[in-house]
Amino acid sequence: MFQPTYPIRTRRLTLRPFTVDDLDDVYAYQSRPDVVRWMLGAEPRTREQSRVSVLAMAGEDALRAEGECLTVAVVRDGGVIGAVEVVWRSARDRTAEIGYVFHPAHGGRGLATEAVAAMVGWGFDEVGLHRVFGRCHARNEASARLMARVGMRREAHHVQSYLFDGEWADQLVFAVLASEWRARTARGRD
Repeated sequence: MFQPTYPIRTRRLTLRPFTVDDLDDVYAYQSRPDVVRWMLGAEPRTREQSRVSVLAMAGEDALRAEGECLTVAVVRDGGVIGAVEVVWRSARDRTAEIGYVFHPAHGGRGLATEAVAAMVGWGFDEVGLHRVFGRCHARNEASARLMARVGMRREAHHVQSYLFDGEWADQLVFAVLASEWRARTARGRD
């Protein structure tokens, strides 16, 4: 089992497990069409759907087995502004997938980059991952830019590779290896 020593602190953020008390903050972004726009099959959530989501995320506090997800609340000034998840895709290949969602009111300040970088670093340093990757809809430019800022390289552009809102969509895949991450960190470019 891999579990962070909570809370994880960055320069401006605290990352910690979700609790039921986070419902109002989570509903504030999960109910927005502009937030769920790029999520596969997602619609803006009702308060009850967000409550179910928060309860599920509260149980995702560690990576216990391949296929499991660890989800942390990203907290700034006492409120949850988003979430970052690490999905353990392969124990043998030491690979995980990173995912994230943030309230747009907190965009443009590097907060998402800071939070995602903290979790990628945790995966390499504490879990011993070899590779972390992320995926996004090819038109989700903000997500692609975030992965590039974190230090991930674009590895693939899958043309019409999945159905999204009833239409074939392109998907971008970004990744970073532990060796690349460590070299980047050694150069001081977090």
